[in-house]
Amino acid sequence: MEVALRPVHDSDLPVFFRQVNDPESLRMAAFAPKDPADRDAFDAHWKRIRASSDVLRTVLVDGDVVGSAAVYGEPGEREVTYWIDRAYWGKGIATAALRDLLAEVPERPLHARVAADNAGSRRVLEKCGFVVTGHDRGFANARGEEIDELVLKLGS
Repeated sequence: MEVALRPVHDSDLPVFFRQVNDPESLRMAAFAPKDPADRDAFDAHWKRIRASSDVLRTVLVDGDVVGSAAVYGEPGEREVTYWIDRAYWGKGIATAALRDLLAEVPERPLHARVAADNAGSRRVLEKCGFVVTGHDRGFANARGEEIDELVLKLGS
């Protein structure tokens, strides 16, 4: 199984839209759009971030689109994020994709946030060198309530 990153293409967006509307994935990610089924809002969001200076990548497995990975935000506060299709969870794809992204973006420090009960995503981040530096609470649209989250950091 070959994991690769490439720039986001227009043809990736319908796949991303389908992925962000998977109920189990939404619940696990927790911090998701207010209405993930709003295609206009989804398209506007992707148009805005694709026009930014952020690093956005499509995650491929054996040439198939399986998710996205990104580094975004202001210098010194930049964060990583990723989304992998649920059918590919537990296969090391998120870890491989994040490692590739981190190799492409040498800037440090980088930050990440994860729902405190999302053990899989926390494991991915820790395998890539992130360490928990704090705890927070935030409103999780996908769960309709405030939840605990972990704040992680890579580098000084």
